[in-house]
Amino acid sequence: MNNKYFIQTYGCQMNLHESEKLAGMLKQAGYVACETPEQAGIIIYVTCCIRENAEQKVYGHLGALKPYKMKNRDVIVAVGGCMTQQEGAAQKLHSTFPFVDIIFGTHNLCEFMSLLEKKRNQKKKVIEITEKWSESECIPMARNSYPNAWVNVIYGCNNFCTYCIVPYVRGREKSRKIADVVSEVKELIAQGYKEITLLGQNVNSYGNDILGEEGAGDFADLLDAICEQVKGDYRLRFMSNHPKDLTERLVMAMARNKNVCHLIHLPLQSGSNKVLKEMNRRYTREQYLEKVALIKKHMPDCAISTDVMVGFPGESESDYEDTLDIMQRVNFSAAFMFVYSPREGTPAAKRPDQIDAEISKARIMKMVALQNARTAEYSKTYEGKTIQILCEDYDKKRDLYMGRDEYGRMGYFTSDKNEIGNFVNIKVGKTNGISLYGEKI
Repeated sequence: MNNKYFIQTYGCQMNLHESEKLAGMLKQAGYVACETPEQAGIIIYVTCCIRENAEQKVYGHLGALKPYKMKNRDVIVAVGGCMTQQEGAAQKLHSTFPFVDIIFGTHNLCEFMSLLEKKRNQKKKVIEITEKWSESECIPMARNSYPNAWVNVIYGCNNFCTYCIVPYVRGREKSRKIADVVSEVKELIAQGYKEITLLGQNVNSYGNDILGEEGAGDFADLLDAICEQVKGDYRLRFMSNHPKDLTERLVMAMARNKNVCHLIHLPLQSGSNKVLKEMNRRYTREQYLEKVALIKKHMPDCAISTDVMVGFPGESESDYEDTLDIMQRVNFSAAFMFVYSPREGTPAAKRPDQIDAEISKARIMKMVALQNARTAEYSKTYEGKTIQILCEDYDKKRDLYMGRDEYGRMGYFTSDKNEIGNFVNIKVGKTNGISLYGEKI
């Protein structure tokens, strides 16, 4: 039997972390990772459904895999992740790609080894899509992101933005206990990890579902607990934040704990009050700007990045200009900009006032050009400064080591020794867009 496995991951950090859980289970059972699907006896696709192109990539890769599967009948092909959890998606995969052996949902992740055993024993296709989130945690994990590590703090989402499929495929919010999160972080720091990113669809909602329970608290309490109980030279990040839930209490917790990076990813989505209301975002442009002012009040140096959507149904030119106005006012350190993609099953997908693709294309191109110019200007402010970065990797093409500073800016430098996992001071000599280039001090 071929005991090699290959995992292809699409989408967000949550999916990448869940791939680490799958890899941990497989390694514990004696399987070994390999570089390409054509080498593997088990091939797993962890899918995303946030935008249509993510689904199309999965379909394309599955189609390309068919000849290999046909020649190697004993190879197990499995598909999991958000895409499979959508209504009717498992049936579509089953009919379109009958050679797929296992289809499992987001809530069945920790059952994967039993699903694999079931497939081997019964010689039948296995489809398991559970609607209710399971309490179980997958241990161990095969982490492959050193010196960075991801830690789940809350699963699911209760917000139901009208364009978003996440609440339908991830379920309702479920927070982990503070003690469990602290214990995991403590273990990771003891293992030598230098940067921990706390994950959740909306970390600001952390604790709302367990209020009143023994040992419970909100996200500010969680940050305090980690920084008080886990000592060491490490960084703490988190994502993502929902503006409606960002409190002064949380910002103050960030400001007082030295391990917490002064970087907040605060998704805007739109700068138009009309569009924000139709998105069910539950804040106004004025309230968003108040949150930005609150951040700057307690952390004047704090960098703010964002997500921005173009082409939401019914978006007028005036609505679009309102978004550009907010982007200019806030001067985001970075922005992830994308065109609205209809997701079947969401209210926005049913609207008749979808925006013409050419209009959306023109708007996104203008927005990207404006933000790229501002990002480059922001990078220019680094020239001549000495900064500390956490070296994360070695870029073979550039022949340079690379890592991010506290504010998320990527820096490159030369070194005659392996610096991966070390905090390194570099003096920035030049910049290029979002990148910094410097000499090690």
